[in-house]
Amino acid sequence: QVQLVESGGGLVQAGGSLRLSCAASGNIFSINVMGWYRQAPGNQRELVATITSGGTTNYADSVKGRFTISRDYPKNRMVYLQMNSLKPEDSAVYYCNLKFLGGTYWGQGTQVTVSS
Repeated sequence: QVQLVESGGGLVQAGGSLRLSCAASGNIFSINVMGWYRQAPGNQRELVATITSGGTTNYADSVKGRFTISRDYPKNRMVYLQMNSLKPEDSAVYYCNLKFLGGTYWGQGTQVTVSS
């Protein structure tokens, strides 16, 4: 049973920073991709950033240069999202995601609210 638990969301003023964490547990294949997605009210869930078990990263254009995704090598059981220069449009529920062997797993989500 794979489980993902996020933490670190909250309320911050525009221009501020937050760091999200996600802890993965269970039987996880060593070759995998972890990432963060977000969903604002009325919008579809969208990719924020991903990182492979080998360290390759991918970012949405809207967060490039402001957000940084990382993992806790070599254990590879944690993924982090450092969010700087936050904007009101970054407000959403942020979900941790894990993919391996054709399967996809989601965390329960953590709310990020950026006030103007």
